[in-house]
Amino acid sequence: MTPQFIYFDLGNVILNFSRSRQYRQMGDILGVSPEKISQFVEQDNLERQSETGQITPEEAHRLLCCAAESDCDFSALALADSDIFELNTSIEPLIVELARCGCCMGLLSNTSKNHWEFCHSRFPLLRDCFEHYVLSYEVGVMKPEADIYRVAIQKTGLPAEEIFYTDDLEPNVLAAKECGLDAVLFTDTAQLTRELSLRGLQLTF
Repeated sequence: MTPQFIYFDLGNVILNFSRSRQYRQMGDILGVSPEKISQFVEQDNLERQSETGQITPEEAHRLLCCAAESDCDFSALALADSDIFELNTSIEPLIVELARCGCCMGLLSNTSKNHWEFCHSRFPLLRDCFEHYVLSYEVGVMKPEADIYRVAIQKTGLPAEEIFYTDDLEPNVLAAKECGLDAVLFTDTAQLTRELSLRGLQLTF
């Protein structure tokens, strides 16, 4: 079946990111080691809290400053936390071609407010080619929880089986399939292009 809507994961599909760079940059601002940053994030479960909207960026900043005994600037720490993404240049032509052909597309991502606002402002592709954004910090749940897929389906107004989804993490793909989506594991752009071609999308880029 040719998909009527295509959802993409964001991290390590459209944008690559570096967790080690994130912790190094944050450590430089807070005056502690990257290993300490990792400990602070883990002990307060900051990643999950941020990506489900349970904690605001300002609250996360206060917790990290307290843990590191720092009074660093909020904007400096937010930039250090977020400036870790690079465009996966191999997938850009595919997305542009899909948009040119009139395919409706969206993003379905586990992400925090800081990261999303940075990426949305930095990468025009995210603003220009996608109709719907289903973001964990706005929805309040993360993949692979079923509710986030239900929101994604509802936003399209389509039956789940008419929606294609790709993600680089197998548990997220399996959960999407359980919710009825036509989901495949992302390995690289060539593989994704083959999957879409098998579903009747004629791509010429």
